Amino acid sequence: MEKFFQLKAHNTNVKTEIMAGITTFMTMAYILAVNPGILSAAGMPAGGVFTATALSALIATLVMGLLANLPIALAPGMGLNAFFAFTVVLGMGYSWQLALTAVFLEGVVFILMSLFNIREAIVRAIPSNIKKATSVGIGLFIAFIGLQNAGIVVNNDATLVGLGTITSGPALVAIIGIVLTGVLLAFKVKGALLIGIIGTTIIGIPFGVTAIPEGWMPFKLPDAPLLFQFQFDKIFTLDFFVVFFTFLFVDIFDTIGTLVGVTTQAGLIKPNGDIPKVKQALLADAIGTVAGAALGTSTVTSYVESASGVAEGGRTGLTAVSTSVFFGLALFLSPVFLLVPGAATAPALILVGLFMLSPVKELDLTDFTEAIPAFITMIFMPLTYSIAEGLVFGILSYIFLKAITGKFKDISIVTWIVGAFFILKHLL
Repeated sequence: MEKFFQLKAHNTNVKTEIMAGITTFMTMAYILAVNPGILSAAGMPAGGVFTATALSALIATLVMGLLANLPIALAPGMGLNAFFAFTVVLGMGYSWQLALTAVFLEGVVFILMSLFNIREAIVRAIPSNIKKATSVGIGLFIAFIGLQNAGIVVNNDATLVGLGTITSGPALVAIIGIVLTGVLLAFKVKGALLIGIIGTTIIGIPFGVTAIPEGWMPFKLPDAPLLFQFQFDKIFTLDFFVVFFTFLFVDIFDTIGTLVGVTTQAGLIKPNGDIPKVKQALLADAIGTVAGAALGTSTVTSYVESASGVAEGGRTGLTAVSTSVFFGLALFLSPVFLLVPGAATAPALILVGLFMLSPVKELDLTDFTEAIPAFITMIFMPLTYSIAEGLVFGILSYIFLKAITGKFKDISIVTWIVGAFFILKHLL
């Protein structure tokens, strides 16, 4: 393990990596419950989607750990699954089989783009200041997700968001969990986030937030996945191209944003701003998407919740391998993992948001052609609920400000091309 994962070189050990892997899994295990719920709205069998979700996460995360040696986990992406079910199937009237076909072809294109270094070139085209801002933006975004999951922040028709009922229910349990986890962190307890999740789950039982069903058993055999449910007869239509392009676009920049943010937080970014083994990381993402579509689930992408494992000390692919093992166990222990409520994982997500703010100290705020794009990147991620859109508007503002002020030499050719791609996306 030492030789393969280079643990000492990354100042870590097996115990730390496994704890980090468990923590990452616990903070993203909600996808095992949420994804079948969303995709079943499109008419897909929930049991088959659950199996496909766990298997695709296992495969993609294992490939990431072994191929790229990065502490990043993957699973079917939130947002992309909603687009799949509510826009493509329910809104546009396509079958879920055709939507899976779009995801499959997108994954094939991703593999080709990764092999020919196109996605790698896009990562390198992102300015250094925006890379640092991406980590901060993801931190704000992941904290916002945690606050939402707990019901601390809720929808408000007048102001978009507002404070929920915090004196009872999930919000109160989550607040207790934040205090518990915060105390553990203050005392520098190893595994504080994981202990916090388990402790908050237990605390949620008397509050009725952690629900244990009658006749509950920890073991359950998985249903069969929805293997190779493809439909190729309508792939040459304009509507299909728009669907395919949207899947492609969102996955590219969600993945790139997550890779930049999490590796920055982990201190793995090279001095020149490059991500180590980025080609292999992007290939793992592409392989995951193809495998996921073949098994019967929406686009697989890198997860921002990986930051929770990094916060626990995860620095190598052993963290990802550990996470993948738990996705394998989840196939047979789904009742156990589905017990953990959103209120229990919310404290970890909220506090990870704090950990991801550290690169803000390194931002160049004296040059407004650098500071404004960085700020837009940071603020757009939580407010548009999209890592991809944060990158889009951050990079576009960078191009416009640099060009208008005559600083053309700061804009690389690839950055110009990426900017044109962004404009095309929004025009479509």
